[in-house]
Amino acid sequence: MWNRPCRPCTKVMPAVVHPTKNTFSQQSCEYIVPEIHPSHHHHMTNHHYKHIHSFPQTASQSQQITHQHFVSPGAGAAGFGGPGAGAGFGGPGFGGPGFGPRPRPGFGW
Repeated sequence: MWNRPCRPCTKVMPAVVHPTKNTFSQQSCEYIVPEIHPSHHHHMTNHHYKHIHSFPQTASQSQQITHQHFVSPGAGAAGFGGPGAGAGFGGPGFGGPGFGPRPRPGFGW
């Protein structure tokens, strides 16, 4: 049997179906979604002006001084040494220089 020549004999056998091999591919897509959460802080400065009114007063003072000179009647050239002047009034030289009317500046004397 083993020595028999082999004749070509080809037969097609039924197909053997194996279980389905599942493969998996994954693709990731990234989406950026801007989410805005606004916030606002308001700084307020209040300015209040208080107007303080004052009424300062000033005062001034003045004085007026007047004087008059009288020559008694009949005094003559003696000036103050006239009638009524007793002993010792004025002493020696009374009525001399420095007594009597004096020249005033601006009057041509």
